[in-house]
Amino acid sequence: MMRTFFDPDEDEEFEAAKDLLIRRCLAWADDRGLHADSSVLEAALDARHRSTDGRLAFWNAEQVGRLLGEWIPRYVVAPREVLEAAPETLLTLLRYLDATGLRDPRGATPAELEPAVEEAAKEYPAVLDDPLRLGLAKFWAQVALDNGVDLTDQKALNRFQRDIDAGRVAYDAGLLEKIAEARFLDPGLGEERAFPQPPVALPPAPELAAAAARSETVRRLTALADWAGKDGRPLTTAGNLRLADARELAELLGTGEQDLKVRSAAELPKLNFLLEWAKNLRIVRAHKGRLVRVAKAAPLLRDPEHLWSRAFEAFFDLGLETTASGWSNASMLVEEFDAAMPDVLNSVYGLPGRVPLARLQESVWLACQQNFQIDDDDARHDLWRKEVDRDLIAALEALAELGAVELAHGLADELYSSDLDDDEQVLPPPARDRLRARLAEPGLLVSLTPLGVRGMREWMVAEGRDAPLVGELAQAAPGELLGVLAEHYTPDAAMMELDGWLAAHGGDVEPLLEAIRACPFRTRAAAMLNALAEARPDDQLLLRRLRGDRALGPIAVTALIEEGALQPDDLTSEEHLLLMAEGLLTLLELGGPDEVMNQVTQIAGREAPEIVDAVVRSGHPAEIGMDELRRLVAEPLRARTHRLRFVESSRPGARGRHGKRRRR
Repeated sequence: MMRTFFDPDEDEEFEAAKDLLIRRCLAWADDRGLHADSSVLEAALDARHRSTDGRLAFWNAEQVGRLLGEWIPRYVVAPREVLEAAPETLLTLLRYLDATGLRDPRGATPAELEPAVEEAAKEYPAVLDDPLRLGLAKFWAQVALDNGVDLTDQKALNRFQRDIDAGRVAYDAGLLEKIAEARFLDPGLGEERAFPQPPVALPPAPELAAAAARSETVRRLTALADWAGKDGRPLTTAGNLRLADARELAELLGTGEQDLKVRSAAELPKLNFLLEWAKNLRIVRAHKGRLVRVAKAAPLLRDPEHLWSRAFEAFFDLGLETTASGWSNASMLVEEFDAAMPDVLNSVYGLPGRVPLARLQESVWLACQQNFQIDDDDARHDLWRKEVDRDLIAALEALAELGAVELAHGLADELYSSDLDDDEQVLPPPARDRLRARLAEPGLLVSLTPLGVRGMREWMVAEGRDAPLVGELAQAAPGELLGVLAEHYTPDAAMMELDGWLAAHGGDVEPLLEAIRACPFRTRAAAMLNALAEARPDDQLLLRRLRGDRALGPIAVTALIEEGALQPDDLTSEEHLLLMAEGLLTLLELGGPDEVMNQVTQIAGREAPEIVDAVVRSGHPAEIGMDELRRLVAEPLRARTHRLRFVESSRPGARGRHGKRRRR
């Protein structure tokens, strides 16, 4: 299908889709007198593909700023007038995505995007003039252009490289050094793709609010702030609570540490962890030697759900604080806490059922080994591993008290041991052996609560990741809804989302069908119809009803044949011709004009032009696609055939190679 999302390794598929989008967008802009430049369109699509989420049709103010403020200055080599007009081209692309139903409705609306482009355009000229925003490759490309080198000529580029090596090319070495330093300090634009997450469903909002109010940590944080009060509690010169006060607070909060034999409040780890959490949330603070409640935190303390969300966000910043709270002394996990713990919860979020702690521990330890370059032969290896394992359990227990995760004990699902023999398994053999043994026995299992799912999803969305939520498309335009379902939703989640959309729109499927009819990309229209049919119990009935539909008939017939509900002999001659047209349009979108000509010529030989002409005259309803088929395939094929007819060749009775008449 004509997709707007590709995995990082789908280079050919992405390039084909990019070519199609640029070709169609340029034609659309030309028809309307809008400005568009192919190099800027290519840059915009490259920027979205090489990003955290990779969604070509998802745009918001952040993505607009990233393209104009960072991507184009760093990477795009083009004449100055083309670069200066980039905001106009971007506006054209955004309007095109909206007009064709390709826009991802989870991004900003067109009404929000146009002011975002205008705002970014104000700073854009200064950005273009800033040489320190250049990438190293663009710097050298600009030097090559300044020296008259054709960047499309590989031989010329090779000569240019030899001239640089020989010192025959003048360039600003000081600027190059500054650019290299700038790129070292700011090496990337967030181009590493995050793992896509499956759609999730959440309980109704009142249930989530009630769960937040029941959170043990929320209760403790609120009680801690009330205990401190506006007058505060005295602190020692070291900044700790007095031991008597600490014991009183530990009993109030239920940490179970009030009777421990310690000499200082600093030796009560759970209590100190809660204190650091509360300080991070700014509900208490140290002021003039006392621990006091922050007056401005009153609204937060009265709202358990908001307090829960803030506490969850703050949790990932508590890594360094845990060293003062009795956890392992600066363990590797503590040092990597802000990166490691989100990764752990991301894994739990995206995996089915309850995840065995053993799998999480092996993954975390592998990350620690890579980040800290640990040698397996180091005598401290086992100690470090134990510290990391222990701190991971402590972190998960803290999240369980918050109400973000559930911890249970039992046998892990076979799923979590079934991939240990895969060739692509990243865990080393010793780790796999350990896991086989541990997963064969009951152990700790981890899952996210609904609150935890919501918290992690909000965290991922804030990081620019794609994390679909069932119900978020209830007010989406019909075409945009079906496009997202076709590309990003599982069949079960798509059915739930579609049911919600229909409930919000009177149960009428006709607007959805009309959106498919209006889609200018036949492969996308087919995927949209498939998403709609799969989500309905009467899928074949719907497809049979659409068999006679002028716009959707060829797609519906194709689907029925693929399902085995129709046989080729069941089709009329007109349907055969329309299906041939559908196939060529599909190939044109996915492979481009040259691929269509090559395949038709291979199959039909000299009859290829006549076959394509017949398809062009078939009356297929896809106006844009059929126009492309005529201009980009039929006419070139016809011209190619005419050229062949005028090539001189020997005829019976003509002179041979040596100018002698052949004998009969």
